[in-house]
Amino acid sequence: MAPPAVRKTLTWSCAVDLGEAGWGVPCGAQAAAEQVHATMQIPIFTVDAFTSRPFAGNPAAVCLLENDLDEDLYQKIATEMNLSETAFIRKLKPGDDFSKSSCFGLRWFTPVSEIRLCGHATLASAAVLFHIQKNTNSVLSFMTLSGELKARQVKDHIVLDLPLCPAYPQELKEVEELIKAAVGDMSVQDVRYSPDIKSLLVRLSDTYERSVLEELKVSAQHFLSAEKTGKVKGVILTVKGNSSGKGHDFYSRYFAPWYGVLEDPVCGSAHAVLGSYWSEQLGKKEMLAFQCSPRGGELKISVRSDGRVDIAGQSAVVLKGNLTF
Repeated sequence: MAPPAVRKTLTWSCAVDLGEAGWGVPCGAQAAAEQVHATMQIPIFTVDAFTSRPFAGNPAAVCLLENDLDEDLYQKIATEMNLSETAFIRKLKPGDDFSKSSCFGLRWFTPVSEIRLCGHATLASAAVLFHIQKNTNSVLSFMTLSGELKARQVKDHIVLDLPLCPAYPQELKEVEELIKAAVGDMSVQDVRYSPDIKSLLVRLSDTYERSVLEELKVSAQHFLSAEKTGKVKGVILTVKGNSSGKGHDFYSRYFAPWYGVLEDPVCGSAHAVLGSYWSEQLGKKEMLAFQCSPRGGELKISVRSDGRVDIAGQSAVVLKGNLTF
């Protein structure tokens, strides 16, 4: 429910044909009364990232802003949308155009807080500009809390240029309880920590198959009560992929209840960590990854020599509408 101080309606049109369902549309008088109170309309979209089909991958809400909002509204909107991330694309100067300009501001909010880096919501933002706004530029730049990020189209994929996030050896004793909360008594082969996204990387034994990761059940409360260091805001679980050279090089799942998100279905920023780790472990620069959450999503990863990583994925726009408040 929206806070009392904000009167808001959300109108939408789904990209999937739902037919004439006859849902409860307000009568003319009620609709007119609603409009009397409306002071602002913000275009909003829901995009499933790292997938080519609707209702898979990782959904993000994307808002197009002509100007900055009052600071509290960013979080209110993200809380209302209740997705792992809501992205806000804003024009940087008067005269900018969502169809013609190449550089925009970009912020990301979970249902409870702003974050410094989000890959899937950046891909979703680029998809809105490229596919909905028909932006004519070959490369888009986003000014963010993590510096300048770029996105470009390559055939049916969008390629994100993100900072590579190394993960460093972690003292097991410090996080032993947290690991147990995540994987129970399963065999763990390696534990690392990435300070860039404040995430613990836990590699399960190579004896485990993808199915073991998929079937794992976790509890947000167990994570929250087991984290004693004060520095972990996300847990990446990963296992080695097919050793024959075909298929996926590694699999993962990502949990972040500290940000109000038990499981992030397909996390781009986590793959900035995973790309760094598995490139070192496998001796490869080009990798194919799959995040095996219930929704699932595939990512193409290319580790560069300049300390950055290209992460490519597809997208599906499933909702178009306006926030009115």
